[in-house]
Amino acid sequence: MRFSKRTDWNTEESELAKAHRMRAQAGLPIADLTASNPTRCGFEYSPALLQALTAPAALDYDPQPRGTVRAREAVCAYYGAHGVALNPEQIVLTTSTSEAYSFLFRLLCDSGCEILAPQPGYPLFDFLAVLDDVRVKPVGLVYDQGWQIDPESFRRAITPQTRAIVLVHPNNPTGHFTKPWEASELARLCREFDLALIVDEVFLDYGITEIGSSFASGLEGVAVFVVSGLSKIAGMPQMKAAWVVATGPGQEAALDRLEVIADTFLSMNAPVQCALPKWLMDRGLIQAQIRQRVVANLAELDRQLAGLPVVHRLEVEGGWYAVLRIPALERDEVTVLALLERGVWVHPGYFFGMGESGWLVVSLLGPEADFSTGVALLVDYLQTHQGSNLAAPLP
Repeated sequence: MRFSKRTDWNTEESELAKAHRMRAQAGLPIADLTASNPTRCGFEYSPALLQALTAPAALDYDPQPRGTVRAREAVCAYYGAHGVALNPEQIVLTTSTSEAYSFLFRLLCDSGCEILAPQPGYPLFDFLAVLDDVRVKPVGLVYDQGWQIDPESFRRAITPQTRAIVLVHPNNPTGHFTKPWEASELARLCREFDLALIVDEVFLDYGITEIGSSFASGLEGVAVFVVSGLSKIAGMPQMKAAWVVATGPGQEAALDRLEVIADTFLSMNAPVQCALPKWLMDRGLIQAQIRQRVVANLAELDRQLAGLPVVHRLEVEGGWYAVLRIPALERDEVTVLALLERGVWVHPGYFFGMGESGWLVVSLLGPEADFSTGVALLVDYLQTHQGSNLAAPLP
């Protein structure tokens, strides 16, 4: 059988994945500092969330390509709480942000076109782009008293094939919000080169040091597409509900085309659309728990790292991840495997486009006791294994 080149991935199990699987199968303890599934992190969900799926209206098949008006009005109410007034006609419902990205890539790009994306960043974009015959070109972020873009790096990366810039606001995993000056610089580039701006705001509600503003309010003279969904907003990744918000010049034509794309798939099911208003209305319960957990775990991380002055926890403003800068004495994969042998599981930084050495990424979402145990194991390893080498300055 012949397969398409777009699916020509290396699907062999990585050394890290194999080591984790074998330890789990052996029944050995693992303190998981990569936990990202809120439904398995000990949070309390209201039984009423499932009751919302039993609405009689779900028995009626009423295919609406953009989604039912009631569901889209609920999304408008969500943005209204963020100070942004939207019309339901600006919204197209999708089953996930991944599907939303795919719709937008198909809307904006022909085969071989490029999308610019800041790095470090979430690796999912690469797979989605390949499936839609689009290339993601990474543009490095700068860390100087916090993460930020380098506008000239974006300018240099733009080619005649570039169609859009993708942001995650706040970024995953760096946790930094896009600042107004950054938005202005990116808007200037979009206007100059006729680019669209795609902004992923799934972590928008999880500010730690500040409250972020939504790009759904638009940028002058720029076509902006905001994607978000219940995976993070309501801590319900299993319910598969997300959306695209279109603003700016050409939005009517863009929405007409998105409607045809959505009509081709008709993928969001009726019970979820009926339940969406209830789930968005009740999002505060799970969000409060998540924010409390993240703040507590971040404080515990800082407390334990205080004894390791050459290990730096980089500034984080939102989301539920933290980036650690460690001495680049060996490849991070070696460090992660050694940590797993001690019973703690972390992400190497290269998963997110960082260098091969000197970076670890931890999730702040896991239960506090498990998190504390995992951090203690990590700190003990760095102290005992690397010993006097820790006194060496970071490269």
